Formats: sequence, structure tokens, C-alpha cells
Amino acid sequence: MSNMLANLSLFQYKIMMIVYVCPFIFWQQRHIICNDLRTYFSKKDLLKMEQKIAEQFRNIYPQSSPPLIVRSPGRINIIGEHTDYNEGFVLPAAIDKAIYVAVSLRDDNEIHLYAADYDETHVVTVDTLAPSEKHWPNYILGVADQLQKRGYTIQGFNLAIDGDVPLGAGLSSSAAVECATAFALNELFGLQLPRLEMVQAAQKAEHTFAGVMCGIMDQFASMFGKKNYVIKLDCRSLDYEYVPLELNGYKILLLNTNVKHSLSSSEYNTRRQQCEQGVEWIKKYKPEVNSLRDVTMQMLDEYVLPDDQLIYTRCKYVVEEIQRLLEGCNDLQRGDIQALGKKMFRTHEGLSKEYEVSCKELDILVDAVKYEPSVVGARMMGGGFGGCTINIVKEEAIEPLVKRLSEAYTRQTELGLSAYIVQIENGTGMISVKRPG
Repeated sequence: MSNMLANLSLFQYKIMMIVYVCPFIFWQQRHIICNDLRTYFSKKDLLKMEQKIAEQFRNIYPQSSPPLIVRSPGRINIIGEHTDYNEGFVLPAAIDKAIYVAVSLRDDNEIHLYAADYDETHVVTVDTLAPSEKHWPNYILGVADQLQKRGYTIQGFNLAIDGDVPLGAGLSSSAAVECATAFALNELFGLQLPRLEMVQAAQKAEHTFAGVMCGIMDQFASMFGKKNYVIKLDCRSLDYEYVPLELNGYKILLLNTNVKHSLSSSEYNTRRQQCEQGVEWIKKYKPEVNSLRDVTMQMLDEYVLPDDQLIYTRCKYVVEEIQRLLEGCNDLQRGDIQALGKKMFRTHEGLSKEYEVSCKELDILVDAVKYEPSVVGARMMGGGFGGCTINIVKEEAIEPLVKRLSEAYTRQTELGLSAYIVQIENGTGMISVKRPG
């Protein structure tokens, strides 16, 4: 071998290195190289969105000073669905799809809003904040209203909003809008709110102006996200810890059903009432119980099952899901993605059959991957009745899997299937630091 190398010309030696050695190096370092490429393209996407929202802002408000620009991400939730409003645990993460808000001061008390997705404007005054029939302004106005109710002084402002979070996909675009607005107004008016207070104001805005009695998970994940980590959040104490998400050759694939059934908001509130009813029955015998977080299966069997089978089944799902999440965190700490994936499948079964917030389209997608060797776990994600499934899939299998699923899904539903590969990113923050004029 050494004699052969000695007889090679410099040109021949370089060719041999390119043909034989470089592919080996690439294969050995492929995850590092691919991560670097993803970081590069992610930064390019961020710059593109910043330029887009800045241009939109200038076109809508040509007389305004340069805006502050804030990015607030959508979120996924690995496991722990419908546990947040039951004071349980959740395991969300911020993602690389986000809402972008550009905002500047006005010299009057008018609030001017523009939404790129709807190409609509909306104007109110600081003194006449109220829910709008247009719906989309409510996530912004609700936050402004909450700031006022907390004693903070705000004045008129111009605001434009855009983003790449798919609407209606269960990625909490509404929470991202609220968090982006809270962060932007906090910066614009120098209010110096801590992040947790912004989260709480955003959650309350959704309760009061959007009419959805959501838990705190969505806003918390959007505001507190950390790149490459999930958040183990205690929804009672709001204590949290970051848990590393090491997928090692797997990726998070979201499959969007492209449906959003009209039951979503009303049934969400109904499920919350059913959980509260179960707690109320148990509390008669166990006064220390304040939520399903405190409940055991034995309590459900003794105090809920005799009164109502349906409420028992709803509560049973939540109690078991809280325990699944805690065990799932242990799986992540051990790097056992396979064990976590099995729990995701079980969660979907509970959401579909016990909590009954799934739908035909979501069930079709989860059933289709249940026995796929490249898929370690899948489930519906979000409030339910449409939106996305979350899947943990081997990276090299994603393209052929999506092709097969898209064809089968369209045959069964006559709908298109949208697929997104998402990365775990940082939470809400400012991406343009130009101070208002």
C-alpha cells in the first residue's frame, strides 16, 4: 500500500482522497454537518421573516418610526395533553416556526393593527378595548387589556403581525401571538415585566377576549423555550426544568390533517368542566384534593365511578397521563426514545377513546404509523378535533414515509396532507433592537 501511494502523482492523490476518504468523513460527521446546515438555513429564514415583516410595516404605516420586531415561536408538546388545566405536568418545547410582530409608538391613543394572513386592519382606542367580531385582533387586544388591568399605562401603537406557524395546526399560533404582543408592548413602553407575568397576562387574554379557558402550557412554552430542550413544567407551582431532547438520528415530524372541526372550543371547555366535576365529587370525601393532580385511581374508583361513567373515564385519562409524563421524563434522561415513543402511542389511544378529543383524520394518521419500524412514537397533539399528529421518525425514512402517507390519507379522506419537520428553538425574544423614534 505504501509503495502504491508513493507512486501516485499529487493530482492522483487528491482524487483518491476525494473519492475514498471524504465520503467516509462526511458519513462519520454527518449529524454535525447537517446540524450546521440547519442552523445556517434557520438563520436565513429568520432574516427573511424579519425583512418581510419590516417591509409590511413600512407599507401599512409609512409615517411611523422604525419598529421593534419580536419573534415568538409556536410549540409542540411531546407528552402530557390536557393535563395543564388539571394542575399536572406538561412537556412542551418551542419550535422553529414563529409569529413575528412589528410595533411602534403613536402620538395619540389609537391602536392600529394589521394581520398579513388576513390582509385586514383593525383600529380601536386605548380607552375602548373590547373583543372584536373579526376574532384575530382579540389575541392582541386581550393582552393590551390585561396590561391595563394590571396597572400598567400604555398609549397608542401601530402593530403588524405575520408568521410561519400553520394556522389551525395545533401548534398554538394564538399563544405565540399573545406572547409576541406582550413582549413587544413590554419593550415598547418600558414596563419591565418579568417573563412569567407576561405569560400569565397572555393566558388571561385568551380566557377573556378569545373565550378559551386554556391552561398555561402554550404561553409558557412560547416564552420560555430553550434550543434543543423540552420543558418539564409543573402547572400548579410553575416550577420548571429543562430536559435535553437527544433524538440521535430521529426527527420530529408533524403531519397536519388540514381539518379543524367546529367542536374544538366548545368541547375543550366541556372537558375542563368534566374534570372539575370529578374533583368536586372526590373533594367531599378528600378535602385535601384540589385538582386531578392530587387524585389516584383508587379515588376515582371509589368516588367518581359510582356517580358517572363518562366523567370517570375523562378523569382516568388525565390521572394516567400525568403519570405517563413523569415516566417519559425518566425515559429522556436515560436516552430511551423507544420507551418514550410507546407512551406517545398510549397517550393517543387515551385521547381518542377515553378523552374523546381526536377525530377520524387524526386516528387515520396515527394508525398508519403504528407498525412502521421507522416510527418510534406518534399521537395527536393540541386541543383536538383536527390539527397535527406529532411523530418521532428516523431521519432517512421521513421522505418515503410522507409520500406513502400522503397518498393513503388523500384516498381515505379526499384531503391533502401537510408535513413539517421541526426543530426545538429558543422562546420569545426581540430580533430587531431599533428603538422607537
